[in-house]
Amino acid sequence: MRDEAGALGGSVRPGGPVTGGGPADAATTAAGPGRGRGGGHVPGEPGIWVLVLGDMVIFGVLFTLFSRARAHDPVLFAESQERLSTTIGLLNTVLLLASSYFVVRGVGAVRDGGPRQPARFFMAALACGLGFTVNKVLEYSGKLGHGITLTTNDFYMYYYVLTGIHALHLVLGMCVLVALIWYTRQPSRSPKIAIVEGCASYWHLVDVLWIVLFPLLYLI
Repeated sequence: MRDEAGALGGSVRPGGPVTGGGPADAATTAAGPGRGRGGGHVPGEPGIWVLVLGDMVIFGVLFTLFSRARAHDPVLFAESQERLSTTIGLLNTVLLLASSYFVVRGVGAVRDGGPRQPARFFMAALACGLGFTVNKVLEYSGKLGHGITLTTNDFYMYYYVLTGIHALHLVLGMCVLVALIWYTRQPSRSPKIAIVEGCASYWHLVDVLWIVLFPLLYLI
């Protein structure tokens, strides 16, 4: 019995079945480490994560500078913060959270390959992004109309710089969503999940940055 088990590449436990050496084990071996059951999966291509990490480092430095400036003059920062609209900031937060939900649904539709059209979800995410942009333009217009500019004080300098850089990321993210809508609606090709996941990861970065910016600028 032991010889037969050895020929199969497995082992025998007393009173138990032969283990190892079967087709499932061969498939697991061929799949390589990390691809079997319980293996982790990092969405997208490595390049997108270099971009994400680089952006997070830059924003981390800016957040640190903002916090130090606020600690140096807390009264000025508190008074300036009161002139921001928490309602607009909260609405923009809800819009971006909803957009990330739709992006997740779109990626899931691509991954499942079922009858659901992923482009519909990406279009919904794009609509949320456009809503955010409209709100931000209205907010900027109100501030500029009251003479509040980049040079008013340190708080508003950081406000315009941080939200402006985030707005640039948002516009680029919406361009990515437009590309995803076009890409997933092509009838002659099956979307590559790595491309879709990479684009989705960038959009989630835009969302995460705002989730940090909102309390930092509007609440704390």
